[in-house]
Amino acid sequence: MTAAPDGIREFRFEPTGVGGPVSAMLQRPVDSHSLLVLGHGAGAGMRHDFMNGIAQHLADRGVATLRYQFPYMEQGRRSPNARSVLIATARSAVDRAAAEDEGLPLFAGGKSMGGRMTSLAASHGPLPGVRGIVFFGFPLHAAGKPSAERGAHLLDVGVPMLFLQGTRDRLADLVLLGPLCESLGDRATLHVVQGADHSFHLLKSSERSDDEVLEGLSETVATWIQSQQ
Repeated sequence: MTAAPDGIREFRFEPTGVGGPVSAMLQRPVDSHSLLVLGHGAGAGMRHDFMNGIAQHLADRGVATLRYQFPYMEQGRRSPNARSVLIATARSAVDRAAAEDEGLPLFAGGKSMGGRMTSLAASHGPLPGVRGIVFFGFPLHAAGKPSAERGAHLLDVGVPMLFLQGTRDRLADLVLLGPLCESLGDRATLHVVQGADHSFHLLKSSERSDDEVLEGLSETVATWIQSQQ
């Protein structure tokens, strides 16, 4: 285990029998009130600007984060692992987070694919200690192919879920996602970011920076997490 210059602890762990060892980063502010496990999206790893930015903004609000790599990203490959490997990695990351800091209320989720793999893992059986799941852009369908099929497993997730979605997200038509969230009842909270795409970028005409968007997202997440404790 190593300590990064900014105080983030970096280490590697072995997901449960799959894929080989992967890297992780634990960012825990002194005043932490909770710990959120964050999986990355399909096309970029745990050090992507979005992951760095959201982790820092969450830390500013007392939410510690544990970011981790999926095996294919750790190995420098472009194509994601088989779903079974991704799900096993997400579950193992939650187990490692619980072992790293047993004193903090635990939450999990991630950006796009990372969030979906977390909910798929939870649909197969409860994630020990996890009180809720946070989706930074749930990938409900492929771009240009609206369908709610990828969200069917959410009915089998037994913990509260927070969906953060942009109105320009081509991977989640709100006409489909809205009713899906309604079908989940009190378990689902949908927070819509006007003008944001799947990466939470806004049009220049909005006059809002990416950092301002991340600030708003982190405030919403921190408030929601505290409401679940």
